[in-house]
Amino acid sequence: MNNSIIKIISFICLFTFLGCNKDKQEYLLVNPKSISFTSDKSSSSFTINTNVYQWDLSVNSQWVQVNKTTGKNGNTDVIVTTSENITQTARSAVITINAGDAPTVQIKVTQQGCLYPSYNINPIDADSNGMTSNATELAAKIKLGWNIGNSLEATGSETGWGNPKITKAFIDLVKQNGFNAIRIPCAWNQYMANSTTAQIQSDWLLRVKEVVQYCIDNDMYVLLNIHWDGGWLENNCTTEKQSENNAKQRAFWEQIATYFRDYDEHLLFASANEPNVNDATEMNVLKSYHQTFINAVRSTGGKNVYRNLVIQGPSTDISKTNQLMSSLPTDITPNRMMVEVHYYTPWNFCGLTEDSNTSKMFYYWGSNHHSTTDVTHNATWGEENEVDDNFLLMKTKFVDKGIPVILGEFAVTRRSNLTGNNLTNHLASRAYFLEYVTRQAIANGILPFYWDNGATGNGGCALFNRNTNTVFDQQALDALVLGASE
Repeated sequence: MNNSIIKIISFICLFTFLGCNKDKQEYLLVNPKSISFTSDKSSSSFTINTNVYQWDLSVNSQWVQVNKTTGKNGNTDVIVTTSENITQTARSAVITINAGDAPTVQIKVTQQGCLYPSYNINPIDADSNGMTSNATELAAKIKLGWNIGNSLEATGSETGWGNPKITKAFIDLVKQNGFNAIRIPCAWNQYMANSTTAQIQSDWLLRVKEVVQYCIDNDMYVLLNIHWDGGWLENNCTTEKQSENNAKQRAFWEQIATYFRDYDEHLLFASANEPNVNDATEMNVLKSYHQTFINAVRSTGGKNVYRNLVIQGPSTDISKTNQLMSSLPTDITPNRMMVEVHYYTPWNFCGLTEDSNTSKMFYYWGSNHHSTTDVTHNATWGEENEVDDNFLLMKTKFVDKGIPVILGEFAVTRRSNLTGNNLTNHLASRAYFLEYVTRQAIANGILPFYWDNGATGNGGCALFNRNTNTVFDQQALDALVLGASE
C-alpha cells in the first residue's frame, strides 16, 4: 500500500472520530432550577442528569445543606435541607453545579422569613442547679395531681367562666387535701399585647407567675401549658396552618420559657392540651409543633436546658396515641420528656349530658354499682377491663421504655339532678370510678391529674368550693386520695 492510500485512510478515520465526538457533546441538566421554602426547617430535592463522568456542586450559604456534593453520570437525586429561619427577613442562596465542559448550572434557593420576631434575645448558659431529676425520677415524686380548670384558660379573663380569681389560700387548701402537683391550663393567644408580633402582655405573664408561685410555695410540682386558647393550634394540626402555627408556637414558648427560666425542676412545661389529630398526616404536623416547643424552650438556656417537658398524644386519646404516635420529637437533653393523655371513657358516663336515640347517658359504672331499677342508664361498655387495657397500652408503649405518662385530665360529671337511690348509687359509682382510675393509673406508672372545673351544680366536677375555700365533694376527694394511697 503506497503512502497516498495510507494518508487517505488516516484522514477518513480522523474525520470519522472527530465527527462522532462532535455528536457526543457534554451536557448537564438540572430540574428544577429554583426551590422555595417556608421559614420552617424542611427538605426538598432536585435531579441532576449528565453524560459527563463526574459532577460536583457547592453551596454558598451554611443554612442550606445537601446530601451529596459529587456524583457520576446518569440521573442523581439530591436532597436539599434548610435550617429554620428564625428571623423575619427572607433569605436566598445559590447551589452551583459543574460537570466537565458542560455549561455550569445554578439553582436558586429561597426561604421565607418567620412570621414573628425571635424572643430568644438573651439566652444564657445551661444551669443544672436544682434540675437533677430526669423524667422518670421526677415522675416518681408526683403522687396525685389536680387541675385549676376553667380559670387561667377561660375566655375573656380569669373569671370569664364563673370562677373567682385563684388565691394562695385556695392553693393551700388543695395541698392540704392530698395533692402535691397542679396542672395549670393557661391561655396566651388572647393575652397578646401585639398580634402582629405575638408579644404576650407583661401583666398576664406576671399574673400566671403569681399562681405558679402559690404552688411552688407549697412545694408542689406545676405543669404549665398552652391550653385550648381559642383553638389556634388544637383545631389546626394541618399542613395549611403548619408554618403559621409553628411561628406562633415558637414565639409564645420563647417568651414563656424565658420568663419562667429561673424555676427549678418543680416547674414543667407542656406543649399543648388536646390537639385534634385523626391520621398520620395530622400527626406529623403535631409532631412539628412539639418539636418547635422543645427547641424554643431549650434555646433559652439556663435551667430550661434540663427542664422536663410534656408533649400531648393525638387528641390526648389513648387509642390514637398508641396507633399514631410512632416516634417522639428529638431533644438535645436526653430523658427529660413525658407524654400526656386524657381519660373520659366512657364519655356516656363521664360527660354526656342528654340521651339520644343512639346513645344513652350512663349514671352507674363498674361492678356492684349497676342499678336494678334504672337499668337503661347502666354502663354497657368502658368499665374496669377497658381501664386496665388502656393503661397497659401506655405502660407498654412509653412507661416501660423510660418515658413517663401523665394522665392530664380525668373526671366524671356530677349528676346532682338525680334523686333518692338513683343519686346515691350514681355518686357511689362515680367515686368508685375515680378511685379505680387513680389506682390503675399509678399501678401502670401513669401520673393522675383530676380535672376540676370549679362548677358545683349539676354537670360540674368541682372538688372544692372556690368561693368559700372549702371542700365541696368529700366523697370524690376521698376516692381520689384512696386510689393514690394504695
